[in-house]
Amino acid sequence: MSQISQLARLGLFDARVPRYTSYPTAPHFGPEVGPGEFVRWIEAVPEFSEISLYVHVPFCRRLCWFCACRTQGTASDAPVQAYVQVLKDELDLLRAHLPRGVTLSRLHWGGGTPTLLGPDLMRDLAERIQAVAPLAADGEFSVEIDPNEIDDARLDALAAAGMNRASIGVQDFDPKIQQAIGREQGYELTRDVAARIRDRGVASLNTDILYGLPFQTGPRIAASVQKLLTLSPDRVALYGYAHVPWMSRRQQMIPSDAMPTPEERLALFETARQLFLWDGYVEVGIDHFARPEDGLARALRAGTLRRNFQGYTDDPARVLIGLGASSISRFPQGYAQNASGTAEHTRAIRAGRFSTQRGHAFRGEDLLRGRIIEALMCDFRVSRAELLRDFDTDPGRIAELFRLASTGFGDMVQVTEEGLFIPERARPLTRMIARAFDAYDSEKAKHSSAI
Repeated sequence: MSQISQLARLGLFDARVPRYTSYPTAPHFGPEVGPGEFVRWIEAVPEFSEISLYVHVPFCRRLCWFCACRTQGTASDAPVQAYVQVLKDELDLLRAHLPRGVTLSRLHWGGGTPTLLGPDLMRDLAERIQAVAPLAADGEFSVEIDPNEIDDARLDALAAAGMNRASIGVQDFDPKIQQAIGREQGYELTRDVAARIRDRGVASLNTDILYGLPFQTGPRIAASVQKLLTLSPDRVALYGYAHVPWMSRRQQMIPSDAMPTPEERLALFETARQLFLWDGYVEVGIDHFARPEDGLARALRAGTLRRNFQGYTDDPARVLIGLGASSISRFPQGYAQNASGTAEHTRAIRAGRFSTQRGHAFRGEDLLRGRIIEALMCDFRVSRAELLRDFDTDPGRIAELFRLASTGFGDMVQVTEEGLFIPERARPLTRMIARAFDAYDSEKAKHSSAI
């Protein structure tokens, strides 16, 4: 039986499964976590430790149809200026509860379009963050940059604030596809912005590209990848486009009849994957590629690769605090998510409290199952010895979990004395295999395609 036939028999081309950037996934968060729990978890952060900070800017000058992120359009700067003031007030709240001596291993500005902020707002926000928790000596400050919404003054402000990694969303360079997804961004513009970023001493460049877009074909994605490679990005995220018009109304603008089939999506992924490998990139997890000297590749080799809401990371911090509307925080105790709407988030902050609206406190086997899922997503293997070392469990329970999860996958999942392993030919099934360890009801949310 061919690999494609095996994958089809196991349901790859029909399944919808989580991306597992958390466990449990966000649809399973509930109201049991609120501002009180959030404050207690912040206050439990050890003194002089390192944490990560994510700052969400939910505004865009123009809403791209393909995007399912929590964003809103704005033609003026007034809402952005008001929102930055709310972020500063939120930072003041954080400072009131954060133990002394805490520094940032990672600082990320995402969105939305963080580069909507003018130079003065960028400097003001960066200074306020520095006053709350400065970047560690080897810390990383990354910003999502829209080539359509950036200029030299803003690049200068970001570089002066310490940005040392930039992220550019490419999606696809083909004009027909860009028009279909509502994201027009020329190759020459993207190339020039990448060069201007590097001219300012920013050593690391991330890029995102999508497969599974309308009108996308093998030759078209190959042409886009080859153009992307001329930018020499340090790492690339090759995400599968999630067509979820029932969740994101703007995706209803995209012609559904122009979408590739699941089988075609797998072929598109494989075309792009081979091009990255041929150019010397290291394959990282299910959808990332990195230069051998990049931090992701080093973490993969060292066995320290992790997964969070931004995808794969080499961040060693155990705490990630999210600021801004809809942001999610992760603590050793659980997850906490802010109010999704900017108005509700703003009201809470102006009233002197965090806007934490939902979350999840870890219980039962959450941490054990979460680690198994993360190990599969990162390394395609789970170490039996690691689980017994790090969790309060016994060999019989591990054996039972492995047996239950591997049932139905045949030789696509291998269980040995060392642990559980996904061979290379079965790696398109990784999210489905990970779901076999998920104790929560997967029917609660309509997830994206498994491929």
